Amino acid sequence: MVVTILAAVAQAERQRILERTNEGRIEAVNKGIKFGRKRSINRKKVIEMIEKGISPTKVAKQLKIARSTIYKILKESR
Repeated sequence: MVVTILAAVAQAERQRILERTNEGRIEAVNKGIKFGRKRSINRKKVIEMIEKGISPTKVAKQLKIARSTIYKILKESR
């Protein structure tokens, strides 16, 4: 019975921590803070190379990135 009570208290505390964390994230986004890793690939260069007629495979090899990344960039730009 004691274990059950302690588990319920721990679960309630965990829920409160998640709520406070989410409130902080929302507030940060409203202040303009961006989350995640900064982009390291020059998207403009990728699009320019594709527009010049270079195949996605060759662009990927030249820039040393995955071909799927090229397609993802192209999809985002449309």
